[in-house]
Amino acid sequence: MIKINLLNSVTERQGGAVVAVDRKVSSPASRLLLMSLAVGFLLAAVVGWDVISTNMAKTEAERQLAEQKQIAAELEVVMKEQKELETKIQQIDGRIDAIKKLRASQAGPSAVLEAMRERIAMVPGLYLETIEQKGDQIEIKGNSPDEAAVTQFGRSLEFSNGLFSNLNIETQRAEVTNQLASATQGGEAPKVNLVNFTIKTAYTPSNATGANNSVPTTASATTPNQPAAPVQVAKN
Repeated sequence: MIKINLLNSVTERQGGAVVAVDRKVSSPASRLLLMSLAVGFLLAAVVGWDVISTNMAKTEAERQLAEQKQIAAELEVVMKEQKELETKIQQIDGRIDAIKKLRASQAGPSAVLEAMRERIAMVPGLYLETIEQKGDQIEIKGNSPDEAAVTQFGRSLEFSNGLFSNLNIETQRAEVTNQLASATQGGEAPKVNLVNFTIKTAYTPSNATGANNSVPTTASATTPNQPAAPVQVAKN
């Protein structure tokens, strides 16, 4: 009878296969191939991650750039509106200044006459002949029998809140015939001494608002007994 040991034959076949695999793996070509595959896999993974991270960074940068452009556009609109508002404010300020100058120029002559009227009424015996404006200067001419009245009138002009300034008073004495008095026995009308005066002063129309509120209280508020001569206002 023939006996066959199948166990040994299987074992030998398995051992031969393992030995064959070990031989293939241990060969330099196989090792190089396996290392190349491993390196290629790792390289592909690194490159893939780099591409993904780069795309993510690019997307984030584009998003931030879009936000910055939107903010810049909104800021440009705000700056444009601010410039328009500044231009409107400058135009309004220019109109206000023009209105103030117009009011000052309109109030100037009336303020001068009102200031003169109040001060003449407070100085008895003072008569004005002409009031002439030459640029920013005013020349006042008149007469009075009393030189102290002229001085008092000039002093009252100084209290005008800056409407009149830098006063210069020139006086000259003269004898005139008194038309109201009766003739003497010799047939001649009596003469009286008059003080002719010329007052030159600087004139500032912008200070015309409070000029009439600054009349000195020390002056006497007595109305002259004789009517004042008509005043002529001239403007060059």
